[in-house]
Amino acid sequence: MAIPTQGAHPSKKLSPRLTHDQGTFFISKFDVILKDIMETDKNIKVGVGVMIFKDGKILMGKRKNAHGAGEYAFTGGHLEYMESFNKCAERETLEEAGIKIKNIKFLCLSNETTYPPRHAILIGLIADWESGEPKVMEPNKRESWEWYSLDNLP
Repeated sequence: MAIPTQGAHPSKKLSPRLTHDQGTFFISKFDVILKDIMETDKNIKVGVGVMIFKDGKILMGKRKNAHGAGEYAFTGGHLEYMESFNKCAERETLEEAGIKIKNIKFLCLSNETTYPPRHAILIGLIADWESGEPKVMEPNKRESWEWYSLDNLP
């Protein structure tokens, strides 16, 4: 079956059996099916979160994407294939906040089911700030980064 190209004239046949209108219907149905599969994905993800310390304070950012919008969280993200926990922590922290970390240590393991249908195993780590000033590197996911005293968390 031929896949319609953008800008094809509605009356133009795209294959011996598929008109442009039928092709558009097929593609839109495929999008619905794909979205449905993604929303009901039963695979458990592995995430890494990093509590970063600097001068007795911790770095937290206000989330603004689909899950956890308005909540505060540490840097972190999904573990990539064959990546160590520490390398994931370093990569995600640099990608999200533009800073480097050091002295990374294991903190906890969590079974996260807070945002159904998402399900993740979260590896919690602690680290010390090494260099750089936190800045929002992914404006579609984070509003801000701030250092907070442990007795004055948002």
